[in-house]
Amino acid sequence: MSKQPIGIFDSGIGGTSIWKEIHQLLPHENTIYLADSKNAPYGPKGKEAIIELSVKNTELLLSKGCKLIVVACNTATTNAITYLRQHYEVPFIGIEPAIKPAALQTKNNAIGILATKGTLSSALFSKTSELFANGKTVIEQNGEGLVELIESGQIHSKAMRELLQIYLEPMLKAQIDYLVLGCTHYPYLIPILKDLLPKHIKIIDSGKAVAKQTKAVLEGHNLLNSTISTPKLEFYSNIDPKVMQSFLGDAFKAEYLNF
Repeated sequence: MSKQPIGIFDSGIGGTSIWKEIHQLLPHENTIYLADSKNAPYGPKGKEAIIELSVKNTELLLSKGCKLIVVACNTATTNAITYLRQHYEVPFIGIEPAIKPAALQTKNNAIGILATKGTLSSALFSKTSELFANGKTVIEQNGEGLVELIESGQIHSKAMRELLQIYLEPMLKAQIDYLVLGCTHYPYLIPILKDLLPKHIKIIDSGKAVAKQTKAVLEGHNLLNSTISTPKLEFYSNIDPKVMQSFLGDAFKAEYLNF
């Protein structure tokens, strides 16, 4: 079992930001990444549709022998991971916006959260926010349109910059000192965000924490790959994989898969 791959899925290419952290921490693990770009973004979809898509992705990864599945999508985690854990025996790792560290470290008692509608409206997000950010000013912003621009390779477009300026404005007025990225696509926007935000505002995403949790769960289930060998790294997209290839670089190969 230990040599079997880690499965990772997201509503597109955003979860490759999570994959990079996992691969950096666990360089000998075999991995299979599914980019469900055909159905991106999951955010505006209802809970039942998100569960259905998450089941489809899970079934495909299990058919390929995955020993653990990382739900590298905030919206799929908040809406579907409870269902997945109830219906499948493999361990699941989920993604939640890093509200806790931001709320604990803010000096202005004001934090911003940039996420999708599906994450912000979920019961899990509401519970986490109430638990850790009670008494803080929390500016929630639905990043509508950002995922679509990233998926179409328009990160550095004028439209992207204009959207981000609109979304950041109420956060700047509230004098936030932490910005939480609540979507795995958004770490790819960090260079632009740093250019638009005052230098004192810190940006937090969940990537490193997810990688550490993945390692801990593998160790706890005796599933860590102890062999030192070149891993098999597979990347699949259900639309033209050229955009995902541009995010991965020449060292890795993205392939088309109809799912």
